[in-house]
Amino acid sequence: MTSKKAVFKKTMLASIIGAAFAGSALVSMAASAETLRIGYAADPETLDIHEQLSGGMLRFSHLSFDPLVRWTKDFQFEPRLATEWEQVDETHLRMTLREGVTFHSGNEFTAKDVVWTIERLKESPDYRAIFEPVESAEAIDDYTVEITTAEPYPLLLNLATYIFPMDSAFYTGETEDGSDKSEIVKAGDSFASRNISGTGPFEVTSRRQGVQVDFERFDDYWDTESEGNVSEIILTPISENASRVAALLSGGVDFIDAVPPNDLDRVREAQNINLIEVPGTRIIGFQLNEERVEAFRDARVRQAVDLAINQEGIADRLMRGFATPAGQLSAEGYVGHNPEMVPRYDIERAQELMAEAGYEDGFTIDMIAPNNRYVNDAQIAQAVANMLSRINITVNLRTMPLAQYWPEYDERGSDMAMVGWHSDTEDTANLFQYLTFCPNEETGAGQYNYGGYCNEEIDALVTEADSETDLEKRAEMLQEAEAMLYEDVGYITLHWQNLAYAAADGVDIEPVVNAIDFPYLGDLVITR
Repeated sequence: MTSKKAVFKKTMLASIIGAAFAGSALVSMAASAETLRIGYAADPETLDIHEQLSGGMLRFSHLSFDPLVRWTKDFQFEPRLATEWEQVDETHLRMTLREGVTFHSGNEFTAKDVVWTIERLKESPDYRAIFEPVESAEAIDDYTVEITTAEPYPLLLNLATYIFPMDSAFYTGETEDGSDKSEIVKAGDSFASRNISGTGPFEVTSRRQGVQVDFERFDDYWDTESEGNVSEIILTPISENASRVAALLSGGVDFIDAVPPNDLDRVREAQNINLIEVPGTRIIGFQLNEERVEAFRDARVRQAVDLAINQEGIADRLMRGFATPAGQLSAEGYVGHNPEMVPRYDIERAQELMAEAGYEDGFTIDMIAPNNRYVNDAQIAQAVANMLSRINITVNLRTMPLAQYWPEYDERGSDMAMVGWHSDTEDTANLFQYLTFCPNEETGAGQYNYGGYCNEEIDALVTEADSETDLEKRAEMLQEAEAMLYEDVGYITLHWQNLAYAAADGVDIEPVVNAIDFPYLGDLVITR
């Protein structure tokens, strides 16, 4: 039986895509120059920015919230809600906060909101591993906060880029049914997942999950120096690549993300459309579930899986060169990048390793992958499944939309899963901490370690590196960790995914997009 929501979604997409064939009908209905119509591959999974750590949620955070500091295009720190900072000593960072900032609710922003937010981040299942080095936060006065780490930690400003102060008064107390307003509920229904009050440039005015999210410019937004003139945003998720491109080319939307590799030339050559390509650092790969498949506990089998996958072939043919084949987690430019760790496709060696491990005849596994999160994700998963058949691993593949994928991923109910990761701190250690650390519910380590892989020696080395303030020595330690993971195959690397955005003439996206894939749309200028 088809739900009303599904019917509405189909009708919505049909109206957008149909513009390709309806001439100027839709174009004539275009909103004013200050309205931005976005066609993203996916919409925010929730309104609670601490419920799900994902690229989509971090994009959303930059729309309706503001960080203490944010990254510039060249990976420098730019003041936002924090105007100044001082490393008082090895374990104390003092930050001066911006005055005169108002939350969407009308509440005043003060240091207590920063402290409350940090404490909540430390309780979030998805964020607590990142914030584990933070011992405490204290409001010195209304506009000064001091962050204390248990040990010297060289990446505290990196963490500050992911502190989006929440309205502590708005999220404190109980709902009518007695639920805690501050409660974080994974893939569930909570006050914070349905209600929002941030300091960001845009307020959410309407949200229909999977259908449309509407935003309006916040009248009391603090950043009056920004040249951004977007007064309204209409975000429509269009997961299907061809449909998303068609919506842009027809004038149905003004701006799209994730332009697929096979459409790059088409978009580049289109009239009145601008394509922006950005080298990316997001690692795309697979995780093997050692808790469900005994064979995956054998390093030889994991090596065989890695050797059976042709990363360069995937990057060349499926990604049309719009990716860099990877043999490690760290992209070039990250401190842990080890130039010796390169892809090593070798099907004959893979078959030998399977035989040595006693699995010459292979086995059957279930694999899951999203079909609207990463560029060509479903096609890549199918290609990998085909490649594994050459070492007698039969794959039952299921792909699904992101809204369905993350809850299933969290259940760890399949044998192999695709996941991509962009380091939240723009640093190598974060990749290990989330993707390969031995899972630990208490600390949050290994939060996205799907298969329960565990190498305590690697974990200890990365943990030690995170307390090393000698940056050259720290880089050497992280490069060694990459070499150890390369040998043990704790994560199946494919490639670093490049980024491609496209927008209509007059929608000047180039200044507001970046390698971290979080467009700063509050600063977007529309000139048409």
